[in-house]
Amino acid sequence: MICDRCSETMKSGEEREHFGQNLCEDCYMDALSPARTCDPWAVHSARSLAKSKGGALQLNETQKKILMILKETGGAEPATITDKLEIKPADLEREAAALRHMEKIRGELRNGKKFLILW
Repeated sequence: MICDRCSETMKSGEEREHFGQNLCEDCYMDALSPARTCDPWAVHSARSLAKSKGGALQLNETQKKILMILKETGGAEPATITDKLEIKPADLEREAAALRHMEKIRGELRNGKKFLILW
């Protein structure tokens, strides 16, 4: 069986039905809990956690790589980042939302195109 959203192959019986679509587990989770970059409560929580940890928040490897790409390029389109890291756009959205909550990155429009840049 093939996921209606990402076109990945999945075993029969592993599909999840959501609004008439057959989704793989990852797409189903993304549909139920989409990444939200604008979340004041998440920003507050990240600031509070950073204060309690002496100002440093722990980043995962993908987040570190995203920050490195943005530092090297001065900003990049999401598609460029997903290509360089070989990750799904949904994975980038989730990591970018976490980095945004930590006030490490932000979005910017350049010539009508969405770019991710360092805070």
